[in-house]
Amino acid sequence: MARNAAVERKNLITVCRFSVKTLIDHSCFETIDDSCSEFTNFAAILEQVLTHRLKGQVNWFGFESPRSFWDFIRVACSKVPHNCISSIENMENVSSSRAKGRAWIRVALMEKRLSEYISTSLRDIKTTRRYYEDGAIVLGEEANMLAGMLLGLNAIDFSFCLKGESLDGNSPAVIDYTPYLKFTQSSESISSDEEELRTLGSGSEGSTPENLGPQFITDEHSWYNKCKRVEQKFRLALEQKGYLEELVRLREAQLAESVAQNKIVLQRMEETDLNHKLEKEQLEFIILELQDQLHSFQSLEQLSAEISLSSTSLDPLHSQKEGKEDTPSLLGLCGSLTSMTSYKSLTSLKSSECLASPNAEINSPGLTPF
Repeated sequence: MARNAAVERKNLITVCRFSVKTLIDHSCFETIDDSCSEFTNFAAILEQVLTHRLKGQVNWFGFESPRSFWDFIRVACSKVPHNCISSIENMENVSSSRAKGRAWIRVALMEKRLSEYISTSLRDIKTTRRYYEDGAIVLGEEANMLAGMLLGLNAIDFSFCLKGESLDGNSPAVIDYTPYLKFTQSSESISSDEEELRTLGSGSEGSTPENLGPQFITDEHSWYNKCKRVEQKFRLALEQKGYLEELVRLREAQLAESVAQNKIVLQRMEETDLNHKLEKEQLEFIILELQDQLHSFQSLEQLSAEISLSSTSLDPLHSQKEGKEDTPSLLGLCGSLTSMTSYKSLTSLKSSECLASPNAEINSPGLTPF
């Protein structure tokens, strides 16, 4: 059983690699669409690879029903930025899970992101182990080979119609192995056949000029085989060229993205440094202002203490000042007495004898001198 599983995995990966190469070669001459038999075979092979040892879905009654690879892709590729999962889920003419998976293959190829989707889904080991059994292709070493060989398809411009019989989810995918079973004779075998034909021609009675025809035909056949080999080498070189160009484009895109992220990080660092400098300057200004306020408070306290001391020492002077404030009233009174009217009143008092003179007071009979 282990050998059968290993052989099955190896056969599927080998056939998938052949189908990718055939598809790339065919894209040099024709546009790849749903009518292309090479693409139909590739889609069937990829569907078989993604369905290899896929776990069934267990219902409420404990029975296991078959599951499509779209259930795994829908969950595993949901983290891909700007993915097409939601748009495929909302398609009106695509209802079954198998049809949605086939539509996803076509959309991913038109977006030139099939390899990205596959590599992202295979990196999610937890989800992959939840949907696949042990021994599946997506859980083995062949998974990295699968993502790498699909990268060359990004160099092809695909054109598909997402309506019609191509997305029929009722019929299973059938792989056509006949394009990959062609026997190609090696150059050593061709040369040995030519030698054998020459030997047979010389041993017979065909030394006449009429027997030169088979030799000429053999040479023509050899030249035809050489042209086929050169054409195969050219196609291989063209395929490698397209693969390398796509790989360079992908690396350039990754480099541009890294450079953009680096610029953003540097800009954020500069903004952070500027904010730190501004905050430092503000804090220094606040510290200086607080120090000035502290000095002003200390000087105000000293001034209030001096004022309190001076007020206690000036209390007697304040009382004297109050005594001196009474003097102007007395002076006014004296001034009023010395005025002319007061003088006249005093003389009038003397004349009327309302006021006694000092001599009269002394000489009065009621008083005795000392």
